[in-house]
Amino acid sequence: MATWKDVGRIVGQLPETAETSPRNWRVRKKLMVWERPLRKADYVALGDDAPDGDILGARVADEGVKFALVADDPDVYFTTPHFDGYPMVLVRLATIGVPELTELVTDAWLAQAPKSLAKKYLAEER
Repeated sequence: MATWKDVGRIVGQLPETAETSPRNWRVRKKLMVWERPLRKADYVALGDDAPDGDILGARVADEGVKFALVADDPDVYFTTPHFDGYPMVLVRLATIGVPELTELVTDAWLAQAPKSLAKKYLAEER
């Protein structure tokens, strides 16, 4: 089970990141992961499936990735109509493991980081 502290630690290990406001992390100026409480419209859309607890929003490479994550593990990942057409997924923070969270946050960083920065990071990680 992951926590906000885990998110902050993982983000802090990635180059040129900042927590621009509480639980709102960016690479340079681009949003990558953030706290995303459900809104009234989300509760209406999700009905009885609306989760309790902390929710993390994360940028993904494209909508195909979002749909694959939701299909593969709907107990962890979900979306709402608000994010239709956008490469972003919602995560039940208390249900994701730290290794999976690390991969998700790193992928969010890669999706938002400038190409030259991402290329340099990937070269150094090998």
